[in-house]
Amino acid sequence: MNRILLGGLAAILMLGIGMFWWQGRAQVEQAAPPPMAEPPAQGGAEGDLPNVDPGDLKGPSPPEASELSREERRFFRYDRDRDRKISRNEMLSTRSDAFRKLDKDGNNLLTFEEWAVTTVDRFEGADTDGNDELSQQEFAATRPKRRTQRPRCKC
Repeated sequence: MNRILLGGLAAILMLGIGMFWWQGRAQVEQAAPPPMAEPPAQGGAEGDLPNVDPGDLKGPSPPEASELSREERRFFRYDRDRDRKISRNEMLSTRSDAFRKLDKDGNNLLTFEEWAVTTVDRFEGADTDGNDELSQQEFAATRPKRRTQRPRCKC
């Protein structure tokens, strides 16, 4: 019995909301501006765009972007909230991804074993001739790779 009563009340409520919405929409349509009169077609077939010679007209010049120095760009990569101050959390936030890669068991504690396994794997990957020593060329291969800048959008 309660379900039937509740269903009936919900239906009445929905009808009331629909009526208010319909009335509000009708008032907006009454106050809407009249449709624009179409300009007469010049030359050609109806619907063709008129030809206009812009001559020597020039649009506004684009705004100039301020050139940031390399150090300013580096600063703003850390300054997440743009208050021109770098907090401890902002400074350490860039290292959290590297920490998560080292933390194999995911307990937010980096043990010596976790660090050592990663370091040994990196050494063995760089030691191409397998003599347990890194030459200058092998050591140079351990340098972090620079990321190439990709375009920000695919326009």
